[in-house]
Amino acid sequence: MEELTKFKTDLERAKTELNILYEISNAMRTTLKLEEILYIILTGVTAHTGLGFNRAILFLINETEGIIEGKMAIGPESGEEANVIWKQIKQEKMDLDDLISVYKTSSSATDSRLNQQIRNLKTPLREQQGGLLALSVLEGMPLHLTPETIVNYSDDQIINILRNDELVLVPLKAKDKVNGIIIADNFVTRKPITKDDIRMLIMLSNQAGLAIENSQLFEKTVIRAHTDSLTEIWNHGYFQFLLHSEIEKTKATTSPLSLIMIDIDDFKVYNDTLGHQDGDAILRQLAQLLKNQSRKMDHVCRYGGEEFAVILPRTDKKEAFMIAERLRQNVEKHRFIHEEILPHKKFTVSLGLATYPENGANAAELIHYCDKMLYQAKDKGKNLTCG
Repeated sequence: MEELTKFKTDLERAKTELNILYEISNAMRTTLKLEEILYIILTGVTAHTGLGFNRAILFLINETEGIIEGKMAIGPESGEEANVIWKQIKQEKMDLDDLISVYKTSSSATDSRLNQQIRNLKTPLREQQGGLLALSVLEGMPLHLTPETIVNYSDDQIINILRNDELVLVPLKAKDKVNGIIIADNFVTRKPITKDDIRMLIMLSNQAGLAIENSQLFEKTVIRAHTDSLTEIWNHGYFQFLLHSEIEKTKATTSPLSLIMIDIDDFKVYNDTLGHQDGDAILRQLAQLLKNQSRKMDHVCRYGGEEFAVILPRTDKKEAFMIAERLRQNVEKHRFIHEEILPHKKFTVSLGLATYPENGANAAELIHYCDKMLYQAKDKGKNLTCG
């Protein structure tokens, strides 16, 4: 009789575990966007209807730079905050889908102090310098740190951020290759991490590793399809998509949006004198300069020919003008190849500026106004910003 009861209990637990993994796996299949997949994974780790950990963090491997990068963290900042969140979840009877939908409707889902700390964390993919994270990646095995063993890593960066005496690190794998790490703990409830908890986290991590790999392959394909082959920045088609998309976001948040159009002064002289190969080299050089001098949230695009565009989300006219002037001055200071053949012996650009909604109610109107300002800059003598 005792054996039958145990068998039934084990069967029910296995059924519950499979249902949890099935739900999380289904949620991961709803998108190929990396940020959304990372949020779904971590929500699955922390949700009461998921694995139920208090806090979860995700790192990805950047093989090109040989580093481990912090990507996202989910969890309350304190016990008080945890109680408020958990009470709300219970009152509203939120399931996994409800918790995932929070990410799509609210920017507060990942704006915690912990998330910012983790996003700024980069560590070498070498055991001597990378600490616990590198150890977990290189060994490819789960690492369960208990109050007895965690003291051996008291100087580790991640231990100092989390400030807890028990946690588990599980590598994410795709085809036996580690592409990330999940760290989870119970810093509020202090509930011990069991073998069953770790087993479930390993099973979830195996699915998560494949989902991340698929997303990264998809993003690489998207980038290739929408990148200008000469300058390696966004092409005209993707510029149109990005501008329409950012205008829709701006409408929803009532924040400003600005657009800069940039045209090379006297480029015909350059092309006619030196030929199109040198002209192409100049376009590549300018594209990289614009990209390097722009903010992370800005979109630098090739509009066509010798014309470029920079979309500036959450930027009003005053700030956009300062950014445009900084770009213009940096171009003027930069030493471009064979610039001595140009009329003023110097490579320069003219810029037109438009801001939504005062200069245009849609993308077409914004581009039209920007073009108008650009031609005004040309008429006034070039190497100017008008807006």
